[in-house]
Amino acid sequence: MDDIELSRHLAAGAGRILMELRAAATHEGKALGAEGDLRANTWLMAEIAAHRPDDGVLSEETQDTPERLAKSRVWIIDPLDGTREYGEGRSDWAVHVGLAVDGVATLGAVALPGLGLVLDSGAPQPLPPMAEAPRLLVSRTRPAHEAVEVAKMLGGELVPMGSAGAKAMAVVRGEAEIYLHSGGQYEWDNCAPVAVAAAAGLHVSRIDGSPLVYNNRDTYLPDLLICRREWADRVLGAVTAIEA
Repeated sequence: MDDIELSRHLAAGAGRILMELRAAATHEGKALGAEGDLRANTWLMAEIAAHRPDDGVLSEETQDTPERLAKSRVWIIDPLDGTREYGEGRSDWAVHVGLAVDGVATLGAVALPGLGLVLDSGAPQPLPPMAEAPRLLVSRTRPAHEAVEVAKMLGGELVPMGSAGAKAMAVVRGEAEIYLHSGGQYEWDNCAPVAVAAAAGLHVSRIDGSPLVYNNRDTYLPDLLICRREWADRVLGAVTAIEA
């Protein structure tokens, strides 16, 4: 299978494992999330080794090594993005499978197993119509300061949601116009969502407008903007004004 097919196979397969575990589990919360992370990661790592043995891999749940830094192609995965939401029985969690080529989030798939969906960068659907006033996705528990202020400046509405992947795919699916995050993430939190969002025609960048670069030695990414292109300049301008 080609890379797009593989990314979809991986995201969907890990999603099935997680849904089956949650349906059969007698425990919940953090313990369930930890078991889900482990099971999904074990399967994903084995599948990538079987199908793309020469590629590098960066996973949230596997000890990182410098080996991937010499690779042009690196799979960047989050086996369970939103462990809290998964453990609480919610649907706003995701599985991320992205492929970075020479530092660029080139392709990927994001599964939303709780909704029965897998979105990938290979066959994006047309973006739905936008709301007149922008809807900005924020954390359920820690809304980013910049997002709150940008919403005020643009006359927008804050929409709390769980995982990063769920938020990014909400923009792809037309449930919001803007996902602005400034509280810090890691490469696995957004590589696959960025690939899917970019393929759908959305703006993707850091919140200062600079590009997102992957497969770094330090995997921390301080901030992220995924939004409708129609809003990109105004959002970036608002962030600049806030930080001035």
